[in-house]
Amino acid sequence: MANSYQSEKSSPPTSSVDRRDFLRLAATGTAALVGSAKALKAEEAAPKADTPAEAKEADVLTADRTGSDFMVDVLKTLNFEYVFSNPGSSFRGLQESFINYGSNKNPEWLTCCHEESSVAMAHGYAKIEGKPGLVFAHGTVGLQHAAMAIYNAFCDRVPVYLILGNTMDATMRRPGVEWYHSVQDAALMVRDYIKWDDLPISLAHFAESAARAYKIAMTPPMEPVVLVADSELQERAIDPGEKLRIPKLSLTTPPQGDSGAVSEAARLLVSAENPVIIADRCARTQAGMKYLVELAERLQASVIDQGGRMNFPSRHALNQSDRRAAVLGSADVVLALEVADFWGATHSVRDQLTRSSRSLVKSGAKLISISAMELYIKSNYQDFQRFPETDLPISGDAEATLPTLIEEVKRLTTADRKRAFQDRGSKLAAAQHQSVERARAEAAWGWDASPISLARLCAELWAQIKDKDWSLVAGNGSGWPARLWNFDKYHQHIGGSGAAGVGYGSPAAVGAALANKKHGRFSVNIQNDGDLMYAPGVLWTAAHHRIPLLNVMHNNRAYHQEVMHIQRMANRHSRGVDTAHIGSTIDDPNIDYAKLAQSMGWYAEGPITDPKDLGPALKRAVAVAAKGEPALIDVVTQPR
Repeated sequence: MANSYQSEKSSPPTSSVDRRDFLRLAATGTAALVGSAKALKAEEAAPKADTPAEAKEADVLTADRTGSDFMVDVLKTLNFEYVFSNPGSSFRGLQESFINYGSNKNPEWLTCCHEESSVAMAHGYAKIEGKPGLVFAHGTVGLQHAAMAIYNAFCDRVPVYLILGNTMDATMRRPGVEWYHSVQDAALMVRDYIKWDDLPISLAHFAESAARAYKIAMTPPMEPVVLVADSELQERAIDPGEKLRIPKLSLTTPPQGDSGAVSEAARLLVSAENPVIIADRCARTQAGMKYLVELAERLQASVIDQGGRMNFPSRHALNQSDRRAAVLGSADVVLALEVADFWGATHSVRDQLTRSSRSLVKSGAKLISISAMELYIKSNYQDFQRFPETDLPISGDAEATLPTLIEEVKRLTTADRKRAFQDRGSKLAAAQHQSVERARAEAAWGWDASPISLARLCAELWAQIKDKDWSLVAGNGSGWPARLWNFDKYHQHIGGSGAAGVGYGSPAAVGAALANKKHGRFSVNIQNDGDLMYAPGVLWTAAHHRIPLLNVMHNNRAYHQEVMHIQRMANRHSRGVDTAHIGSTIDDPNIDYAKLAQSMGWYAEGPITDPKDLGPALKRAVAVAAKGEPALIDVVTQPR
C-alpha cells in the first residue's frame, strides 16, 4: 500500500509565524504600512472623493509549500544518508528544501568541488555501504562534468542515484545563462551508460519515478540512474487541493540462475580433476564472500580473484591468483563468477605490431559462467568485452545463485570424491605458501632504493595498519597489497574504477571513507599522483566534513602507464626511448602534495625520498587519521 502524503510540516504552526509566513507578511506588510501613511496625509489635505481610488495589491513572493518540499519527503523514504553535490541553480529549490525543510539530515548535504568528484564519491560510498548515495548535478554543464564518473560506475556495475536540475519550459528560463544550462533532453548525453532515466512532469509522476529509479538501480546488474527534476516543478507552490501520495518501495529479489543449469554446473565441478573458479564482481556483501569460500572449500578448487570486489581471502590456501597461467593450464572445468571479461581471463594477449593471443585453457575444458551481466547489455559502449565461448552460460546474480550451487555440490559429493578433493587441496596449499614466500622475497629487492619501491611502501604501510579494522578504499599499489597483506573481510577492498577513468581514486576513497566512518573502520588509500590532479578539491571536502582517511601518495611524477606506451611505440619504430617522457611526466616543477593537502586542512608530510623516513612518517599519519582527521603522506616512488 502506498502512503498518503501527510507531513507535520504541511500546515503552518498555530502559535507562531514560520519562516515563509514571516517573509510573506514582511513583503505585504511593509507595502500596507507605507500605503496607510500616505493615505492618512492625503485624507487630511484634500476632501474625500465620492469613489475611492482602486487599491494596488502587492505581488505574493513566497509560498508555504513548494514542489521541492514534497520531493524531499519522497526521497527521504529511500533512506539516503548523504547528498553528494556541487551547488547549481537548477536545483536550488531542492537544495533549500533539503537544508531547511529536511533539516539537512538523512540525507546530509555534502559540499563537493566538482561533479565528477560528487559521482565518484557516491561510487566509492556505494561499494562499502551496499546502497547508492544521492547525487545532484546542474543542468548541461554539471552533467558533462559528471559524465566520466558516471561511466566508471556503469562499467563497475555500481548503483548511483543522480538527480539533474533542468528548466524545460523555455518561457520560464531567465535570459542568458539559464538557456546555456538547460536542454530539451537532459539525460541524452549519458543515456548510453546509465540503466534508466525519466523526466517527471508532475509531483505524482516524480514520486513514482523516484521509487522506480531506486528499484532499477538496485536490481542486478546494478547501474546508475538519472532523474531530471524540472526547476518549475521544484519551485511552484503546491496546490492545496492536490492529492499527493508517496509510493511504497519494495526491492526486487536478485535473479538466481536456472535450477537445472545450476545442477549441471555442480555435476561438472564435482567430477572435475582440476576445477578453477574465477571471481571478479562476485561478492556484493560479506555473505557473498562467505559463500565463495564455502564452495571452494567443498570442492578444494583453485580460486583466482580478479579483484573487482573483495571476493576471496588473500591468504587462503586455495587462493591461486598469483598462479593464473599455471592453474588454468591444467583446468578441465572453469567457473566464472561475475567475470566482466571471461575471454580475457582465459587468454594471453601480446601487444605487438600485429597483436596475437593464445588460450590459457587446454582444449576440451568446460567453461561455465554465472553472471547477471548478460541481462543488461547496450550496444554502443563496449564494456561487455570479447565474446566468451562458454559451454554453460547461466544468467543470474552469482551471489544469489551460490547457495543453490553449494547445496547441489554437497548432494553430489561422494566419499571417494571427498578424498580426491583433499589430495588436491593439499597440493594447492603448498603452492599458495610458495607464492607468499616468493612475494616476500621479491619485496626485498631494492628495499633501500630511492625513489622508494612500491613493495616497501606497501610493506611499511601494512606494518602500521594490520592490527586495525582497516579498509583499502582505493589504489592497488601495483598489486603489492594483494600479495603482502591479509585480506579476509569484504570491506577491506572495493575494487577499481570500472572503466579505468582517471580521476576516480581520490573522490572514491573519500566516499568509501565516509561510509566506513560510522563503522569505526580505518580507511587508507594508495593515491596515484596524476589521478589526484584531476579534481584535487575533494581534499577540501574531506577536511570540511571531517572524513578520516589516510592518503599515501604513489608519487612517481608521471602518468607512467602512458610513458610505457610511448616507450613501446618508440621501440616498435626503432627510435629509442629517450624522449618518452614528453607529454606524460609531471615534473618541472614537481608538485608538493603535502603543501597542497595542508592548504585544504589536511595533516600532511613529504615529499619523502629516503626510505628510512617512510616508516616513522606513516606512523605519525596513522595516529592522526585514527583520531578522525584526514592525513596525507607524499612518497616519491619508483614508477611501478
